[in-house]
Amino acid sequence: MPEPYDVITMGRIGVDIYPLQTGVPLAQVETFGKFLGGSPSNVAVAAARLGRRTAVITRTGRDAFGDYLHQALGEFGVDDRWVSAVAEYPTPVTFCEIFPPDHFPLYFYRQPKAPDLEIHSGELDLDAVRAAHVFWMTGTGLCAEPSRTATLTALRARGATAPPGAPGHPRATVFDLDWRPMFWGEEDDGNDGAARAHYREALAHATVAVGNLDECEIATGEREPHAAARALLDAGPELAVVKQGPEGVLAVHRDGTTAEIPPLPVDVVNGLGAGDAFGGALCHGLLAGWDTAHIMRYANAAGAIVASRLACSSAMPFPHEVEQALAEGTAGAATAAGRATGASGVAGASGVTRATGAAGATP
Repeated sequence: MPEPYDVITMGRIGVDIYPLQTGVPLAQVETFGKFLGGSPSNVAVAAARLGRRTAVITRTGRDAFGDYLHQALGEFGVDDRWVSAVAEYPTPVTFCEIFPPDHFPLYFYRQPKAPDLEIHSGELDLDAVRAAHVFWMTGTGLCAEPSRTATLTALRARGATAPPGAPGHPRATVFDLDWRPMFWGEEDDGNDGAARAHYREALAHATVAVGNLDECEIATGEREPHAAARALLDAGPELAVVKQGPEGVLAVHRDGTTAEIPPLPVDVVNGLGAGDAFGGALCHGLLAGWDTAHIMRYANAAGAIVASRLACSSAMPFPHEVEQALAEGTAGAATAAGRATGASGVAGASGVTRATGAAGATP
């Protein structure tokens, strides 16, 4: 059997079309940059930057943007063998506006349907999914068929007996709650409708749940961080991670371990993508077997670094950058070069507001 992947993610992919000017309304932006996007795909990139062997299960359109995404995944070192094309639908694009420190409106173009929601159960390599040390899925994958059934099928496969050689190796099934109400129909209103029922079904198969306060409330009905963490653990996972933005992150393990980690100070350029960097670093820490507090500090630092940069996927940090940020207690020094180049060869913003960037929004 081939060597298992460190991380396999499943779900959204698209092209981020981001302005190369900050503090400017979209209608007035004159120059844009093109980047790989989609939260689970960014998580795979983030983990690859930290030295992990990663792959993504997703689908694109059969178009030039789809070709670009294959190229970008390869350049980032993410295996694209399970990225297939859908002829009927175009590759999604996402635009944003950048108003630091905390206003980054997103404009999703995923109509009439995103190809990444056309993942079918029968096309999954369940042996590889089962064997992966970390499997990462998101709430968006539950919003429509056939993606919903495929995602739940993959989760059930993870619940089967661990493959030979797996005992003793860190293993996790991560549910990124990733609530995007605009992707759900009116009947899936996220309160007492179908969305929460689907979330509960997925949580029963997950060992780790990650979400911000809004997402935790959708999944559990609880918004107070400690209550939300307890509710997530009651639903099945062993580790609940509640991201609180400027208030840092709370992690509660079923064994009673609790970690409350404040954010690193950072000059925010673009908060989008910070949560994906956090996710990739979380996977890295789980694989390394670190204690919960260490994982949360490391993931917070990775998120803060990306918040100090313009892009998302191409802004994901390398290990030495995260270690430098942790050593210095700020993401600023570790990311000076990233701010100067926009982490993608473009001019960065000036006049950035001082703020905190823990685990922010994701495209």
